[in-house]
Amino acid sequence: MRCLVTGATGYIGGRLAPRLLTEGHDVRCLARKAGRLRDVPWAAKAEIVEGDLRRPETLPAAFAGVDVAYYLVHSLGQRGFEAADREAATNFAEAARAAGVRRIVYLGGPEPAEREGLPSAHLRSRAEVARILLDSGVPTAVLRAAVIIGSGSASFEMLRYLTERLPAMVTPRWVRNRIQPIAVRDVLRYLAGCAHLPPEVNRGFDIAGPDVLTFAQMMQRYARVAGLRPRIILPVRPLTPGLSSHWVGLITPVPNAIARPLVESLIHEAVAHEHDIARYVPDPPDGLTGFDQAVGLALTKVRDAQVETRWSNASGPDAPAEPLPSDPDWSGGTAYTDVREQAVDAPPAALWRVIEGVGGEHGWYSFPLAWSVRGWLDRLVGGVGLRRGRRDPHRLQVGEALDFWRVEEIVPGELLRLRAEMRVPGRAWLEMRAEPAGAGHSRYVQRAVFLPHGLPGHLYWASVAPFHAVVFGGMARNIARGAEHPPAP
Repeated sequence: MRCLVTGATGYIGGRLAPRLLTEGHDVRCLARKAGRLRDVPWAAKAEIVEGDLRRPETLPAAFAGVDVAYYLVHSLGQRGFEAADREAATNFAEAARAAGVRRIVYLGGPEPAEREGLPSAHLRSRAEVARILLDSGVPTAVLRAAVIIGSGSASFEMLRYLTERLPAMVTPRWVRNRIQPIAVRDVLRYLAGCAHLPPEVNRGFDIAGPDVLTFAQMMQRYARVAGLRPRIILPVRPLTPGLSSHWVGLITPVPNAIARPLVESLIHEAVAHEHDIARYVPDPPDGLTGFDQAVGLALTKVRDAQVETRWSNASGPDAPAEPLPSDPDWSGGTAYTDVREQAVDAPPAALWRVIEGVGGEHGWYSFPLAWSVRGWLDRLVGGVGLRRGRRDPHRLQVGEALDFWRVEEIVPGELLRLRAEMRVPGRAWLEMRAEPAGAGHSRYVQRAVFLPHGLPGHLYWASVAPFHAVVFGGMARNIARGAEHPPAP
């Protein structure tokens, strides 16, 4: 079949596309910027088309000739996400119907029981999207999943960091609510299997793993699988969802904007009410993946640096096309720059290894306290902070998150360009280049570019400029030193 995957730059879509390719389907991926998928290992086997679900005029070419269309996008973490998701789902449904698509598959959230009251905004939006797609006139399968356990998922990162960093914790009451988590491998199996549903199927399905646990039990089970001591958990009444999300944002890499809707979803019990999907996509012979096994698999992926996709891959809006830091003569405003150059007594390949290894556990090669303080300040104002880390300790891809930066461009062996996603009154980039400088030598060129937005932007640059000699200067020197004196393998 020809399958259209929206959200291929995200956590689930980035894993589903290669699975569909492996199963023999033709895969077309819709992305606002095709370059975001340029470096993924399977990109050459898929068709990448540019389009935006918020701009319906860009969609006909993407849907032409498609048999199965996967809706795997959401605006979680953005302001007004309910209206944005409503518009995107409506445009998707209309484009699918106009193109004669035979099947829509959507991954949504659980439906709270009526006795639990009104759902959170996050679950309410997911349910609204499901209704729009089910009413589209195109046969639709809605898969309703609660917590997804897999390396790099937001729910798993939340569970992992809370359990590993807090041997004792005061928690909100919702940690006693029952949840039926599901392994990401089973989610992908169901998504791929739904491509073969008969045309008369137009409904939702609960999908879940075999274990029903409270979040507190999930933390204790995680601790056991990870080889940690049992955790001391004290649920208390006053911790509201808002306070809980700040607590999650403080301890984990998940920022408040994403933590809050996730936490609000956990207020409701999320237990599967049926398992009808098994009539169409049978359970594997050895059964669905249990919680302990899912955690063990995820931890192995993390430790072996084999995380395929992360929740942060798709967070944050795409950068505007103009201006770029490669356009130094940009007109229409001020562009502040800080340029540092350093001679390196090592070949460009050695320098590039240090450049591409920046961030995450390796840090930023200068004044760690200053970087940490900047990360904490960003978290305090609702930004992403430094804790997102990196997916792989050695290799980067265009479009993935790197602490509070986003990888905007890579020319292997030559250039790494990062776009800032911390909260700043303007737009900022950091470029790092490795240039040849004779046999066995190279030159490191580092350039920070800031485009201020109004007076606050100019004041911001003036306030941080005095620290650049220490932070950016030290960074350039230490990167050069790291290339000249690499650590022993």
